[in-house]
Amino acid sequence: MKNMVDNKIRCKWATGDPLMEEYHDFHWGVPPKNDNELFERMTQQIFQAGLSWKTIWHRHREFYKAFDKFSVKKVAEYDSKEKKRLLNDASIIRNKAKIEATLENAKRILAVKKEFGSFQKFLESIPNELSACQKEMKVRFKFMGPEITRMFVMNIGKIEDTHEKECWRYKKK
Repeated sequence: MKNMVDNKIRCKWATGDPLMEEYHDFHWGVPPKNDNELFERMTQQIFQAGLSWKTIWHRHREFYKAFDKFSVKKVAEYDSKEKKRLLNDASIIRNKAKIEATLENAKRILAVKKEFGSFQKFLESIPNELSACQKEMKVRFKFMGPEITRMFVMNIGKIEDTHEKECWRYKKK
């Protein structure tokens, strides 16, 4: 379906909501610029589990603020006081398991950075095959089951064909 404002055909899930169209056009399938952005996308996928993407993306600014702009270093240093703050923050999803996974994953990303130089280099070391990504992410990170990992690697552009064939962002082979 064409957008009446910019005349672009987008994936069906992204039409009719300006925030979803923004996400679709500038984030979905677009490789992140740095490790903090990778951490942000991983965290978003974790929080999205069991919820609609629209719910998460409409709270994007609140998540960004709550998690110190997704600074891996800062979040890795969160203590019980910060965890309690997050659990009481009504502007984000207050799921204890997801919050704990996010705090733990920040620490694990720092460990991966020591081993590979960056989170990005770690991800680049994994073959661009979904099963390989799922295996590595499950072993190294919390709350990264097969479906969350699938969405994460699609989100960051590691797996191709993330857009519908009619979409202006679809990459023709």
